[in-house]
Amino acid sequence: MAIKPILYEDDVCRMIDQRLLPAQEVWLDYTTYQGVAEAIYTMVVRGAPAIGVAAAFGASFAASAIDATDYDDFERQFIPCCDVLAATRPTAVNLFWALDRMKKVARAHQGLPLAELQQRLRDEAIEIAAEDVRINMAMGQHGQVLFGQQAQVLTHCNAGALATGGYGTALGVIRAAVEAGKKIEVYADETRPFWQGARLTAWELQQDQIPVTVICDNMAGYLMQQGKIDAVIVGADRITANGDVANKIGTYTVAVLAKEHGIPFYVAAPLSTIDLNLADGSQIPIEQRDAREVTHCGDQQLAPAGVGVYNPAFDVTPARLVTAIITEQGIGQGDYLTQLAQLVAKGAQ
Repeated sequence: MAIKPILYEDDVCRMIDQRLLPAQEVWLDYTTYQGVAEAIYTMVVRGAPAIGVAAAFGASFAASAIDATDYDDFERQFIPCCDVLAATRPTAVNLFWALDRMKKVARAHQGLPLAELQQRLRDEAIEIAAEDVRINMAMGQHGQVLFGQQAQVLTHCNAGALATGGYGTALGVIRAAVEAGKKIEVYADETRPFWQGARLTAWELQQDQIPVTVICDNMAGYLMQQGKIDAVIVGADRITANGDVANKIGTYTVAVLAKEHGIPFYVAAPLSTIDLNLADGSQIPIEQRDAREVTHCGDQQLAPAGVGVYNPAFDVTPARLVTAIITEQGIGQGDYLTQLAQLVAKGAQ
């Protein structure tokens, strides 16, 4: 299996520093919720499912550090710690899903002695991480049937093992197709300004010996025009009830180009990414990031000092541009308002 970006060993959460890939493989150790929050905010760890896994471990660390006389005292200390974690990245709904799950486990076991309650929360974080890998592998099996025996596939950003607990969402579908004996070649958009495609997608596909070619973001339309792209597949950070999809900035552009060229545009995401509380994409909060990500590449200045910069981290692709949404419970197509609700209900059974 491809690399797992988050490991939990001896009460330590270890994360590969994704900011340094592919040049360096550096693992950082975390034992506090404050450290995990910083790792999420600074993008040591990124990708919606991986953020959720990291947040669960952060909540577990917060719980383990609490000295409380009763459950009410515990909760008074625990909830603010979860709030710190929740404030790190506003767009990825998996973050809030994981924290809500940890809070529900705490309430469900509030009658236990403190040490046992803390252990239950550690166990839940470990289960969330393991469950994410199982979910991704199931998603891969559902999604790989959408590809023919040979396919040239375009992806944007990184929705692979590095963005999850392991295996990946969009890249998990590609991995499953390759494991099924299909010949898949991948084109990876570089994904400015954080270069997740060039740095991360290309790196992890190379690890699995899956053919991958990096292209600049503004080359996708040309490749489609030349008949070099059979399908597009991306991940998601939040999907609303009607099927609108928030994903890394530039995804909407790729979806429009795919529509123009008659190319299927697939989204692969776990049910935890679906937010039925939001009617459509206009309600999704879009994270704004530091201007330096645009004006600099590492220490190299690319733009004039003092120039104005607009740096939204995500955009929203309307449901009408999405051919299918792949989840661990199956594939939604067409009437997303009905289909997504049914998939979420099926997953809750």
